Amino acid sequence: MTTFEPRPLSSEAVPAALQRAQHYRLLNEPRQAESICQDILAVEPDNQEALITLLLALTDQFKRQLGDKFRQAQEVVSKFTDDYHRPYYRGIVCERRANAHVRQGGPGSGHLAYDWYRQAIDAYNAAIELRPKGNDDAILRWNTCARILNSNPELRPAHDDSFSPLLE
Repeated sequence: MTTFEPRPLSSEAVPAALQRAQHYRLLNEPRQAESICQDILAVEPDNQEALITLLLALTDQFKRQLGDKFRQAQEVVSKFTDDYHRPYYRGIVCERRANAHVRQGGPGSGHLAYDWYRQAIDAYNAAIELRPKGNDDAILRWNTCARILNSNPELRPAHDDSFSPLLE
């Protein structure tokens, strides 16, 4: 079987490649965006914009391939150098995993989604404490998760103590 080694990107091409990766995300082509980000990171391993775009492209794929893409997204979060970005994007990963469980449905999906939304809320709380002045993105995401949990009673903890037996 023939294997193909990716060709290296020139460092001068990084800015245009980053724009292209963001464009492919907007076109709902996350695998293409992921590939471009990998090319950028091969040249500039600490490029924070490429890491953010890669993380978002990976989470865009949760609906099709949750396990491996989730693990990769967690690895990307650990590479952020900004103290605010680490919890903020950890929250995005958890929120998007919760969304994937909601879309997937099935037994236990409401409990799983609840747990992941709660982890997202916790991560956003940490980001809120570290946010730069004038940046309320973590608050907006926190509010979204709270509204989803408040308006969907099927999303609840696995050990809901509100159970009351019909017969006593």
